[in-house]
Amino acid sequence: MTKFTVAAAMAAALMSSTAAMAAELEVTHWWTSGGESAAVAEFARLFDATGNKWVDSALAGSGTGANPVIISRILGGNPMGATQMNTGRDAEGLIQAGLIRDLTPIAEEEGWKEFYADPGLFDACTYEGKIYCVPVNIHSWHWLWLSTKAFETAGIPVPKDWNEYATAIPQLREAGVIPFGLAAGWPLNGIPGVLLADVGGPELYEKVWGEHDAEAVRSPEFRKVAEAWATIRDAVDPAEVVPQFGDVANQLIAGEAAANIHGDWIQGDLQVAGAVPGEDYECLPGLGLTQRIEGGGDAFYFPQLPEGTSQDVLDAQVELAKLLVSKEAQVAFNLKKGSMPIRTDIDLSTANPCMQKAIAILQSPEGLLPSGETLNSSDTQQQLDDLNQEFFADKSFSVDDYIEEYASIIESAN
Repeated sequence: MTKFTVAAAMAAALMSSTAAMAAELEVTHWWTSGGESAAVAEFARLFDATGNKWVDSALAGSGTGANPVIISRILGGNPMGATQMNTGRDAEGLIQAGLIRDLTPIAEEEGWKEFYADPGLFDACTYEGKIYCVPVNIHSWHWLWLSTKAFETAGIPVPKDWNEYATAIPQLREAGVIPFGLAAGWPLNGIPGVLLADVGGPELYEKVWGEHDAEAVRSPEFRKVAEAWATIRDAVDPAEVVPQFGDVANQLIAGEAAANIHGDWIQGDLQVAGAVPGEDYECLPGLGLTQRIEGGGDAFYFPQLPEGTSQDVLDAQVELAKLLVSKEAQVAFNLKKGSMPIRTDIDLSTANPCMQKAIAILQSPEGLLPSGETLNSSDTQQQLDDLNQEFFADKSFSVDDYIEEYASIIESAN
């Protein structure tokens, strides 16, 4: 085994001399929850069926925990064969350093841009006109998940939008239901952006994150966003925060918690637990306030491997890149993960009602808003995350101070 943990499989030598050799390919990713694991297993199953071998290397901690490990390995000359990252700007430095494989020839040969539902997903993969990653799904933070059982306990109809839900919070608490289930750490970071686009509206979202207009932050519309964020903060008892978002899924099913704002990937965990949409839980894209949602995605990058790497391994990278966007892989993966596929020319008739809502938005010409990961630099996003964590942890942190500090960050955004 060389320093980089990618190797041609010796078993391939037993195959016909004219057949392509199989190769082992280490694949890193951060899909570790029940639903996510079930989804990535579909990619691995289909890759193994090609005769190659998917060597799974799951990293805990989602993007915030796994990204530094992935990046340090590539920078340190110990690259994996392929790795998941978000379709944001995290890999930009690696691309600039020449450490990521150029996939442009594969994209042109396979006609990727002809069947992608949102060609804009390639924007974050493109550097100086070349494509460096493969978007494999479209996911969105913009969902309000509601527990049917929790609202039955409180004697309240399941809300139809954020406003009805916010009004119900005192009654939920009085009935002994946790109003808002929350997992510790990174899940909190996604919520303010959802409120910006859905409570504030798509126009405000594009002004603040797209144009970095600080005066828009100081507007009455943004104050509603900040107040909604304070509503969630004040509804959460820190003692009720659970370790993982999968734990929140279990709280919703059990009726212990009434609601959660979280990405569509929580649906994978709800499915694994056997919960049925429309019976055990309800899902409201855009918090029930808008039919436009932010659409980001997961993507796979293929690091440049060291000189002397077997051609079979390099060929396996190409085979995996093609497979990830194949019709079969897109159906198998997204039905398990709960995310939207990157192509609309596949049969998703077996998708559940929540995913059908997502597909309808995807097919709308203006359904998807650009991902915040593509609009804000990593530095700007980190400053916003820090502010949001500080605001959430301190109930005496005023809305006025939050707005002004937020505006200051946006003023200096690049």
